[in-house]
Amino acid sequence: MPRKFWIIGVILVLILSLAGFVFIRGTKETQAKLVIETTPQATVFLNGEQVGTTPFTVEREVDEVTIKLIPFAQNSALVPYETKVALVGGMETVVRRNFGESDDVSSGEVLFFEKTGGKNSAITLVSSPDSAEISLDGTSRGFTPLKIDTEVGQHSLVVSSAGFNPRELNVRTLAGYKLTSVIKLAKLVDMLPLNESTTSAEAKKEPQTQVEILTTPTGFLRVRNEPSTAASESARVTPGQKYTLLDESKDGSWFKIEYEASNSSSGWISAQYAKKLVN
Repeated sequence: MPRKFWIIGVILVLILSLAGFVFIRGTKETQAKLVIETTPQATVFLNGEQVGTTPFTVEREVDEVTIKLIPFAQNSALVPYETKVALVGGMETVVRRNFGESDDVSSGEVLFFEKTGGKNSAITLVSSPDSAEISLDGTSRGFTPLKIDTEVGQHSLVVSSAGFNPRELNVRTLAGYKLTSVIKLAKLVDMLPLNESTTSAEAKKEPQTQVEILTTPTGFLRVRNEPSTAASESARVTPGQKYTLLDESKDGSWFKIEYEASNSSSGWISAQYAKKLVN
């Protein structure tokens, strides 16, 4: 091959390689990593589309994305979580959520980077509730909202506020970037107000009337399935015992009692051999 063509071939290879490098780098700059972690496990929706379950990691085009997390059903209903995050090219955004039965007792954080340029690094902290105390690497640094200039590398953060469970997390800062941390603390359970509906129901709840079994010719009193002497016998109670009154026949000749509270067993007794007790 003539030397001239060989040189041209080498130059073409170099040009294509360089073009490929620029293309790959450009692709990376338009991609962002999203990491979602929850307790308990949850179904993940991105921009309304179901995409998987936690723990969840994906690389996406740089854009603002709406995240909705629906916790798996357990013994009690847990509150779903929804937020919006702006993904930054070449950077990792982390969303963590610990689900509770209400937003008050849920916790978590959203961590994302913003490019600032230069060689310095910083952490900006925003919290719910406001004015939470921030400890960085074991030293108290102030109260949220707060910006702290830091050295590049790993750091330990503790976010705390009276009446809330503290939250601890390890973060890594980068040169030329500000790490923004949006942190949600969970209220201590004993600091929560009483449920209004429960309080109202308890306030309206009337004291339960009781009946006492009187002396009978047989030394016991039959408990029947229906308010009738023809009804079958389900149990026997003895004089002197007291039971909760559940109902009364229209003519007042029969009382319905709960004779075994442990399994809510109930039946009818003759009112002739029982008396209501005044509360």
